[in-house]
Amino acid sequence: MRCLALLFVSALAAPLLAQTPRLHTDRPNGAQLLKLPKEEDAFGFVVFGDRTGGTPEGIEVLKQAVTDTNLLDPDLVLTVGDLVQGYNGQVEWMAQAAEFKAAMGKLRMPWFPVAGNHDIYWRGPGKPVGEHEANFEATFGPLWYAVQHKQCWFVVLHSDEGDPKTGEKNFNKPECQRISEAQFAWLQQTLVAAKGARHVFVFLHHPRWLSQYGDDWQRVHGALAQAGNVRAVFAGHIHRMRHDGVRDGIEYYTVASVGAHLEMEAPRAGYLHEFHVVTVRPQGITVAAVPVGAVLDAKQITGELSADVDLVHNRLRIELADCKAAGGNDAVGLDGNVDAVVTLRAHNPGQRPLELELIPTGDAYTFAPDHQHLVIAGGQTATTTFVVQRTTWAGAPFALANLQVRVDYLAAAARIALPARTIEFPLPPPRQLGLQRLPHQGALVLDGKAACATVTDAELQLPDGPFTVEAWVRAEDVRGRRGIVSKAQDSDFGLLARDGVLEFAVFLGDRYATARSPAAVLVPGRWQHVAGVFDGTTVRCFVDGQPVGEVAGRGVRKTNPLPLLVGADPNEKGAPVAGFAGTIDDVRISKGARYQAAFTPAQQHERDADTWLLLPCDSDFGPWLPDASGQGRHAKRLGTAHCTLTARPEPR
Repeated sequence: MRCLALLFVSALAAPLLAQTPRLHTDRPNGAQLLKLPKEEDAFGFVVFGDRTGGTPEGIEVLKQAVTDTNLLDPDLVLTVGDLVQGYNGQVEWMAQAAEFKAAMGKLRMPWFPVAGNHDIYWRGPGKPVGEHEANFEATFGPLWYAVQHKQCWFVVLHSDEGDPKTGEKNFNKPECQRISEAQFAWLQQTLVAAKGARHVFVFLHHPRWLSQYGDDWQRVHGALAQAGNVRAVFAGHIHRMRHDGVRDGIEYYTVASVGAHLEMEAPRAGYLHEFHVVTVRPQGITVAAVPVGAVLDAKQITGELSADVDLVHNRLRIELADCKAAGGNDAVGLDGNVDAVVTLRAHNPGQRPLELELIPTGDAYTFAPDHQHLVIAGGQTATTTFVVQRTTWAGAPFALANLQVRVDYLAAAARIALPARTIEFPLPPPRQLGLQRLPHQGALVLDGKAACATVTDAELQLPDGPFTVEAWVRAEDVRGRRGIVSKAQDSDFGLLARDGVLEFAVFLGDRYATARSPAAVLVPGRWQHVAGVFDGTTVRCFVDGQPVGEVAGRGVRKTNPLPLLVGADPNEKGAPVAGFAGTIDDVRISKGARYQAAFTPAQQHERDADTWLLLPCDSDFGPWLPDASGQGRHAKRLGTAHCTLTARPEPR
């Protein structure tokens, strides 16, 4: 009996041993993993941004940050989440966690983790409740907790608990970005316990005060403001720095990256690998951003500047405004000769002025002048003109010249050099391109990655109502998701395949109506005709003229401004993903429902009154894949996409 009593007392004491007067959590797991720093009066701490969401080589950036931090010798280090690549199952997650802990193990001071979506989201079979939350607590520490140090408190929150009604975890949905009642109650209790602290600092992964994450942060901020001693909140996730000012005495900072993906390299606009260094004194704090070889004032990267530079980087476009023939022939001829006066147009989408330098180059081309400078005020458009000539010998392939664009963002206190970009010099296709249909002699070869052909939405403008999408395809690899002809992105339509299962999805009203084959129908190495048809009431898909799936669907098609991609599916920015691996031929989009029952596919699609787009894929001209519909909706080839002139090895 005495032995049983001792065992009972030991069982009660075990969780208490993990709880110290300076460590506070109501989480049952992970507290024993946290080592507490020494206590002194003034001190400094470092905040690391996201490690993952980029290439595996980013671990080397983290290792360098650890080395740099050891030189600064702060009291402690905090991360703001996304420690592992995640989005996987148990085995891969554990290996990535071990890699991260090995790198952080080189720190000479304690470090404290925050959980991010990469650390929590599970992908694959066997997903447990809470996804990777249990793995995180067993490996890194509690999902929420507080640490005392030198009359200050450090409060770590978990920003990805998910939808309280469904448990779904999705940082793109405001209903999933809510703090649970359990965590909020713990936070309120913790703030009461920390009432006598000089300063309280709060850490979480998502910058929940930004509008895209809903409005739940308002009540969290209210609790922080009521406490009266919360000085700053730090987050990550967006991979760029920003300082969102002071609200009720609380400063809001977002930390950039220590190895995660950067949308661009622009350190003075907050796009860099860096960590925040915070110096804490009884009267307040100072915050500096430290990249390799430089120190930045974190407050200079305001939310307004961050958003404006992001807008300029993503939406600055150099477009063809006008092209006139300089001689007696066409501006661009089918022989590849060019003799034109070309006017380019650039629109500044930002609030601050931009200075552009445009430098055209190309074999067999001459330009006058050889470069141009433009200064464009915020929100304004400017044009500039080049005389362009190209003379080539008979039979030489035509190619567009390049245009290097150098961009300086003229901020109030600095000139910020944004990444230079090189684009194709915009010239129009020859007027006669695609008007003469050649006998079948080629097909479009795609590499399963970013190779595809694209038609802009402005050129396509497919009207609402019944329509048909069809093509001949020969898949080489049917594993995974593969775009065939698509502009689907929570809207519009797409003809795709998933592990060989054919799908035709049309966004009607507020949801997709998706017809799909009940099993895999695409056969590697075989030419097959695929078609998707919407007739106004039903969505159908066909393989080799045989119906393989249908679903009811009514309503107005929800459209988007993204390009139509042949051989891929567009992401939210219109870039190709889910590339088709193999060959695509004779792509046709038609007004109206061409097929409602079994049919015999034509060996070669022809143009008629209902043809909206017809890409024979027999040959290309420069970057263009000619449209034989007579509408001039020529596609542009991207990546390694090209037309092969070899005959098909088997009849269709």
